[in-house]
Formats: sequence, C-alpha cells, structure tokens
Amino acid sequence: MAQPDFWNNQERAQETVGKLKGLNSIVKPMEETLGAAEDLAGLLEMADEDSSLVADVTAEIDKIEKRVEELELKALLNGPFDNAGAIITIHARDGGTDASDWAEMLLRMYTLWAQRNDYSTELLDRQDDETAGIKNASIAVRGPMAYGYLKGETGMHRLVRISPFNAEGKRQTSFAAVDVSPEVSESVEIEIDEKDVREDVFRASGAGGQHVNKTSSAIRLTHFPSGVVVQCQAERSQHKNRATAWKMLRSRLARLEEERREAEQAAKYKSQAKVGFGSQIRSYFLHPDQRVKDARTGWQETNFLYVLDGNIDGFLDSTLKWRAKENAGRELKEAEKD
Repeated sequence: MAQPDFWNNQERAQETVGKLKGLNSIVKPMEETLGAAEDLAGLLEMADEDSSLVADVTAEIDKIEKRVEELELKALLNGPFDNAGAIITIHARDGGTDASDWAEMLLRMYTLWAQRNDYSTELLDRQDDETAGIKNASIAVRGPMAYGYLKGETGMHRLVRISPFNAEGKRQTSFAAVDVSPEVSESVEIEIDEKDVREDVFRASGAGGQHVNKTSSAIRLTHFPSGVVVQCQAERSQHKNRATAWKMLRSRLARLEEERREAEQAAKYKSQAKVGFGSQIRSYFLHPDQRVKDARTGWQETNFLYVLDGNIDGFLDSTLKWRAKENAGRELKEAEKD
C-alpha cells in the first residue's frame, strides 16, 4: 500500500485494503487478548496481597472471556469466500403490498446492520412496487467477513402483523425471500461461457425519482445451465449496469459452487427455502405480541423494532454456532462409519 502506484488500479487497491481490514479484524483483537491475559497474571499476583483488587480481577476475566468468545466465532468463518463482501438480494413473495413493504423493511434492516458494523453498502438494483415497498432489490455489503456473517440469512423471512394496507385491520402474514452470495474478486476463477448467458436490455422502472430511467440502460442476465437470473438498473449508464450484473452473476455462481462442494462432503442443510407457510427460516411478529424467532437455532428477541433497526448480531452469531454444531455432528457420524 506504500507503493507510489498503489492507487493507479482503484479496484485492485480496494481489494488490497479489504484484505488488510480482514486481517486486522482478527490479528488486532487476538494481540489485545493475549496482552490482556499477560496483564491478568500480574493483576492476580497483586490481588493475592490486596483483596480489594478481587473485583477488578473478576471484571478483567469477564472481558477476556468475551474477547475469546468473539475470536472463536470468527474462527468459524473459514469458508473459501467467508472473508468476501456479500451481495444481498431481497424479493417480495406471498402477501401482496404487505410483502413489498416487508421486503423494503428487510432492506433497511440489513443496511442499518452494515452501518452499525462500519461496513459500506452499495445499491446494485431496486424495483419499486407501484403501491408501497419494493418488488426486489440488491445491495453489496463490504467489510471484513461480511459474507461469512450474512450467508446464513439466505431463506424465507415471515412477517405477521396487523396490515396497514387493509382497511378492515386484519392480521396479515407476508413473506420475503433473502438470497446472499459472496462478492468474488476478478482474481477468483469462475467459469462462465458467454454463449450460455442471454442479455436483455430494458428500461429501468420504479415508483419515480432516481430509480426511473427514460433510456434502455437496465441489464438482465440469464444463465441457462444454472437458471440464475440477475439484473441491474441502479445506474444510468448501460455499461456500468452491465458490469455490475456480470459481477452479480459471478457471485451467484460462486455460491452455487460452494454449495455443491459442501453437498459432496455431506448432506447439506437446505437453506434456500420455498415460498409459502412452513418454509421460513425466521418469523417476525408484531401481533399478537412482539417477538422475532429463528426457526433453526431457536434464538429469540422480544423487541421487534430493535431487530428491524439492524440489531441482528444475536441471530447471526447463533446461526454460526448452529452451523458449526451441524457440521461437527456430521463429521462425527462419518468418523463412526469409518
């Protein structure tokens, strides 16, 4: 980074800066924890002579244990793309206007989570609903271990509330599908035959304002072998939208390849839920009481608005532990067979 020509290639420079942040997010907390452990030894000797320091010792042990737990969680992020940025795509599903509104609420939730963790976000695509909310949207979340933390969010998210769009004030259940893929760099080889990809050019659409484009600049790519479809209409430039769409396609195919490898090792948990009741990974309740509960881990929060303001770390951490436990269980069974 100290080289005079470091910033000549902006994309490569940003990738290097991202690697440094990723390394520092592990090395610095580890150095601080090791240093705190050394200081604790001296504090224990002092406490032997002065009992008034016992409370300080207890507090310091609690701090070190918390740091160690955080490092153990980061140690679980050892997948091939876990240190990459994440591309989150949200689609409104069952529930009509409520589902579109719910999809936008989830978009806001992930954006606020990124801000709380000092991650950057970029809107890649957004298609507004005619009445309220969004039909779908994609954002890139960039920061240390972004994909590793967020990949467990893939699946169906269910909302139960009194609908603000229903004049009779009835309870409404709506769904939004979340898909998370790693933002892979150009240095990662992803085989894509351009003959297998159809490109469609169309006009950007939306409810108005900055999301509407009067020229045909929006790009949709369809990858026939995998069935993956991505689109980008965030920019006015067709060239920029095309480049972003190809990046999104590479990311989706990288995730499919990651899943394929995992499936070869063991029967993988199907995190891509189907549309409809009984298939959600998490339920969010505003009626009859406030709570958010993960169907996989059992983790629960009783403050709906607190979660929607981006405070989802408890869910992310519990999912990491749950996945690690699932993998350990499968490895144990395989070892017993051998």
